[in-house]
Amino acid sequence: MTTNPNTEQELITLSKDKWQWMADKNVDKLNDLFDEKAMFVHMGGSFDKSRELEIIKTGFVWYKQVDIHKVSVNIIGSTAILLTKITLLAVVNEHEITTEFEVTEVYIQQQAGWKLGALSFTKLLVP
Repeated sequence: MTTNPNTEQELITLSKDKWQWMADKNVDKLNDLFDEKAMFVHMGGSFDKSRELEIIKTGFVWYKQVDIHKVSVNIIGSTAILLTKITLLAVVNEHEITTEFEVTEVYIQQQAGWKLGALSFTKLLVP
């Protein structure tokens, strides 16, 4: 599969949309985006697609607001890796928590479009 010159911007937009869908708890859109074999790594553990969707739907973790500071895109064949620096305002156990993260997103280009294969959060140490 080939990529066109607008692929990087397409992926950046898709990632941004994903954050909004997570904030809105729009599991229908996320279900379409997440590959069946997708993996998710948080500070509290790692999950498969069904568990991640359940976490979002129930509000166990509510990705209330994401401020995106920087995004880089690296495309290798039909795989895209996005590194995104964010400030995440989340609600966990009824407590609002603001955390700085570097998020790694792995997308795989398929016939139906880009699918998210992995999402991993790394907490940043900021002064």
